[in-house]
Amino acid sequence: MAQQRKRLDDGTPPPERPVAFQAALEALATVRPRPEVVVEQIPAPQRLAPWSSAIGVRVAHPDDEEEEELASGRFILLYDPEGHDAWQGTTRCVGYVSASTDSDMVDDSMFSEVAWSWLTDALAESGAAHHSVGGTVTRTASTRFGSIAAPEHSVDVEIRASWTAEGTDLDRHLTAFLEVLGTAAGLPPPGIRLLAATEQTGPDDA
Repeated sequence: MAQQRKRLDDGTPPPERPVAFQAALEALATVRPRPEVVVEQIPAPQRLAPWSSAIGVRVAHPDDEEEEELASGRFILLYDPEGHDAWQGTTRCVGYVSASTDSDMVDDSMFSEVAWSWLTDALAESGAAHHSVGGTVTRTASTRFGSIAAPEHSVDVEIRASWTAEGTDLDRHLTAFLEVLGTAAGLPPPGIRLLAATEQTGPDDA
């Protein structure tokens, strides 16, 4: 839900949404995520910008009855009509992704660079014009002991990023972010799925 920094309690109607912010929200609403991705509106931060909106996303394993979560994240839109020096613009996108990954990757010195390229490549491929991009990639390896009901070894990756959008076509930016989420979760490219054993055709079936 879009938020505004101040709530008026003196009976004065709240100000109308800026045209550019409204256009950005309408663009976001046109994005249709792939079936494996669940998207929901979540409370937006109210102190980072006069206007903001936030979306929560998660990816669950399609064959897991308990819907084991493969990845989750947040996409936040911040808008300041007066501009923001640190952003070098009026519209800032903030993305956060957390996912379990292959344990072999935690020792790969290039993994952080590869994970960061998921974002930069996705933004470029979606045509999301932007600048002033920055963020971090964090890898965490955990070993559990005792009676904790969880895998003994696990490796997680977190990607935190923000960038300034050029224009109001925020659908391109959200599409890029969802692409990063899918890649982190290990999903195949959209439209491609692995055939189950019962669906595969053997030599005797030809």
